[in-house]
Amino acid sequence: MTQSAPPAAAQSKAFILIAQLFISCLMALMMTFLMSILPMGFGPGWFGIWMGRWLTAWPVAFILSLGVGPLAFKLSGLVLFLRARVAGRA
Repeated sequence: MTQSAPPAAAQSKAFILIAQLFISCLMALMMTFLMSILPMGFGPGWFGIWMGRWLTAWPVAFILSLGVGPLAFKLSGLVLFLRARVAGRA
């Protein structure tokens, strides 16, 4: 059997921090890839340009995710709460 992640309410701060690290890394990797190949294609030096952009973008994305993450969780909770209220009245 494989272990699954604990429910959201039981997730530790370390778990959320590590998840934000992976999310910011992968999002920065994908976004800088697209923003590098769209204007220049796979021309000479594209890989070095992409890696340079990613190394700059990832720390910025991670720091911003630390602020945006908690806000996103609160907004998600609000949306689900409002949805439950509307569903209860219908």
